Amino acid sequence: MIIFELACTHGHRFEGWFTSADDFARQSGEDLVRCPVCDDAGVLRVPSAKVRVGKDGANAEPPRAAPAQAAPDTADAVAGFPAELVARLREIVRRTENVGHRFPEEARKIHYDEVPARPIRGQASKEESEALQEEGIDFASLPPFLLRETH
Repeated sequence: MIIFELACTHGHRFEGWFTSADDFARQSGEDLVRCPVCDDAGVLRVPSAKVRVGKDGANAEPPRAAPAQAAPDTADAVAGFPAELVARLREIVRRTENVGHRFPEEARKIHYDEVPARPIRGQASKEESEALQEEGIDFASLPPFLLRETH
């Protein structure tokens, strides 16, 4: 396995594990390599900080063993965010009501006190989102990694 340092067009950095450079190129060409933070398929290899100098790394210090510690629970880990934070954010999202494509309608009802306030999530087109913003209705887009089920 080869570990590449990667970055999406939004600047999120993360690692990718591939069997070869050709495997990375093939997967990238098919949009299979995606940013774990924003789900962007515009992912490029970036220089790695793990560089050895000299012929075959002869002048470089040998790698040091990492201190012994318990393996972190990486089931909820996402590049750049502590696993505990991601797990907590996913739990908050799970506690919202998914109203699907009715999101703009439900958000308006809540905003204008037509129904009791409650945490909701769903989908809205770009036009619907702009209309909600013009009406002064506060909402935020959720990154795809918070919506993925991990269990």
